[in-house]
Amino acid sequence: MSFKVAFIGAGSIGFTRGILRDLLTVPEFRNIEVAFTDISRHNLDMVTELCQRDIDENGLSIRIQSSTDRRQALQDAKYVICTIRVGGLEAFRTDIEIPLKYGIDQCVGDTLCAGGVMYGQRGIPEMLSICKDIREICAPDALLLNYSNPMAMLTWACHQYGGVRTIGLCHGVQHGHHQIAEVYGLKKQDVDIVCAGINHQTWYIQASHQGKDLTSGLLEAFERHPEYSQTEKVRIDMLRRFGYYSTESNGHLSEYVPWYRKRPKEITEWIDLGSWINGETGGYLRVCTEGRSWFETDFPNWMKDPAMVFRPEHRGEEHGSYIIEGLETGRVYRGHFNVVNEGIISNLPDDAIIEAPGYVDRNGVSMPLVGELPLGPAAVCSVSISVQRLAVEAAVHGDDLLLRQAFMMDPLIGAVNNPKEIWQLVDEMLVAGETWLPQYADSIAAAKKRLAAGNLIPTLQYEGAARLKVKTVEEMQLDRDTANKNAGESDKGKDREKV
Repeated sequence: MSFKVAFIGAGSIGFTRGILRDLLTVPEFRNIEVAFTDISRHNLDMVTELCQRDIDENGLSIRIQSSTDRRQALQDAKYVICTIRVGGLEAFRTDIEIPLKYGIDQCVGDTLCAGGVMYGQRGIPEMLSICKDIREICAPDALLLNYSNPMAMLTWACHQYGGVRTIGLCHGVQHGHHQIAEVYGLKKQDVDIVCAGINHQTWYIQASHQGKDLTSGLLEAFERHPEYSQTEKVRIDMLRRFGYYSTESNGHLSEYVPWYRKRPKEITEWIDLGSWINGETGGYLRVCTEGRSWFETDFPNWMKDPAMVFRPEHRGEEHGSYIIEGLETGRVYRGHFNVVNEGIISNLPDDAIIEAPGYVDRNGVSMPLVGELPLGPAAVCSVSISVQRLAVEAAVHGDDLLLRQAFMMDPLIGAVNNPKEIWQLVDEMLVAGETWLPQYADSIAAAKKRLAAGNLIPTLQYEGAARLKVKTVEEMQLDRDTANKNAGESDKGKDREKV
């Protein structure tokens, strides 16, 4: 069995190496073609060298086609895996630090809120460019598997404007599934779930064990759990008030709604600093910065460490390889996928990107009808969908009025800022992102004039309610195993390591 899989953004060590291992664990895939592409030759070369070493030591004859020329890498590809971060850590830093001047305290900043909306403005034009390349030079009807955030916005743009079959993929559902099993003293494989909503706001609307309902007792189970009762306070409070558990971590979820991060003195009541993902200010930026610094510094040692082993027991939980396996071999795979709604969840808009259960086999990806979400969770999702729709249209058309409206409609921004502050915040973020926002050239020129004219609204000297210092390489060397895991995992909150 042979076909081509291309990785865009292959310099992302965690996703690229792990998903490649997962793919090459499938016995039928030992002769596939693999291509890597990235805009950073330095990052691409390191990841290619490391992954090629893994392939060689597992006795496969595959040679990675590695190129900074995206079209060359995409030529004749049947599957495209995308893990790009447009603007890299430089732009990510502005997504976190400029909003802090306006009192907006984010943990992650990659899905909603100021950081997520601006991340989408940078990413959507690039995704549409990728879609154009896929249409022109990939295999007919190639499938784009998108791991890049903001997941819903980018996948929405690819469907509506890109003309490419796209599935958005995330590991949030697997996380919560493990937790639900744990609070009941069960194993994940023994707990059946149905999870539905939108990416990063998906809800476990059914959970059962051997036919017995687990959903009704979840609140009490989480409240008595010694760890989660302290580290998942936002999720537990949402469960208490909306009746269903959410997929997203404490830190993620806290920035998508207006109630938990709007007053600095209250933020620490809802978060836990044992791990960044529990709510640390700018926590994801910190661990990504540390991971990149560590990989670049320690790379020679990575080449000396044991290679990844391509065996079933080492295969990860990312959906991508299982989808390709199902489509190519006919083995049935059940997962949770991000697709256009089109009636799957009947009380969310048809054009929205929803996350819901799906099945894959040789016939394709099938999405059963979920029906109605409970009214409370549906209302939470609907607010976010309005922000996403505005942000997508703003990014595609370079419409800064729609962009400002997306900021105004965002729950946390609206809870913290008034309209005049939001207008000035958008001006600052547009100017800071000029390098990556060519569609906003005229708007940025006007924003520069306004910012230079004076009479600005005073801003804060604010580091956030719970910001931690970025570790130096020397500090990370004291615990190399933890540093390796942070740099090498696609899911940097997987084990909730202590920091």
